Amino acid sequence: MSDRHLVRDVLILIGLAVAALAVPALGSEFAVSLALTCLMYIALASSWALFCGRTRYLSLATSAFFGIGAYSGALALQHELGWLSAIAIGAVLATAVAALMGAAVLHLRGTYFAVLTFGMTELIRHAVTYFEKSVTGTVGRVLTVLPERDTIYFTLLALALLAMATSIALRRTRFGLALAGIGADEQRAQTLGVDTRRVKIAGFALTAAFAGAVGAAMSVRWTYIDPPTVFNPFIGFQTVLIALIGGALTLWGPLVAAIVFSLLAETLRLQVPQLYMMSLGLLLILSVLYLPGGLASLRWAMARDAWRALRGAWERRLG
Repeated sequence: MSDRHLVRDVLILIGLAVAALAVPALGSEFAVSLALTCLMYIALASSWALFCGRTRYLSLATSAFFGIGAYSGALALQHELGWLSAIAIGAVLATAVAALMGAAVLHLRGTYFAVLTFGMTELIRHAVTYFEKSVTGTVGRVLTVLPERDTIYFTLLALALLAMATSIALRRTRFGLALAGIGADEQRAQTLGVDTRRVKIAGFALTAAFAGAVGAAMSVRWTYIDPPTVFNPFIGFQTVLIALIGGALTLWGPLVAAIVFSLLAETLRLQVPQLYMMSLGLLLILSVLYLPGGLASLRWAMARDAWRALRGAWERRLG
């Protein structure tokens, strides 16, 4: 990435941050709630793409890290450890679980890796359910200590901006290049001296840290949480769909797709949920078949074709 592109991306990010800061003051309660959903999926999809987009490892464990963060954050708030401590605990525990999970399954690729991460997500969900039943005698927790709405909003905004800033910075680091090298040819990256196992575990843990922090922040949006709610596979699947359809290798694709899908969900899911799920599936199929680079590549392809057509017309006119 050139310095000119870096400055452009940073300026765009600052502009988006300024616009987002005004939402709680100028927007309605509904607008703030919708913005929270957008910020949640921006952080999740952008952080998922940090590792999975570059290495081409398809992880379906996002909902596991989100749920771990949600439960640990709720417990931290119940014990009056403070809001920032709850966010930090959610991120740290999710990171630790991701490191253990990554050490166990990151030697696999493709379908095997995707299936195993999903299976381990279900294992974690059932383990939490068993713990709740056998230790606390109930499944789920009522959240009584809740921060202000604006506190939740600005926390999620900070996490989304941090995920985007990390994406920008990672492109200029040896760690980011190592991840991209693993995605291009893992065996060749090994021959060039990259410790692929360590790099993969670190990248996997990085995405989990964001998911855990987001889960801790979003858990307080519900007055009651239980394993089916916070370990909902739909959270993980939609994160993957947003990243892939937006363009997992691009910087702004997951952000744009997160906003589009949040608006689409609010419009269709409550009224015609079947149509919403069909729309997700159709967009994914079309994206994989005709836009492997995601929707973000569409703009550049259209601009390139328009420029070529314009240049051809001009050359014919001069000729």
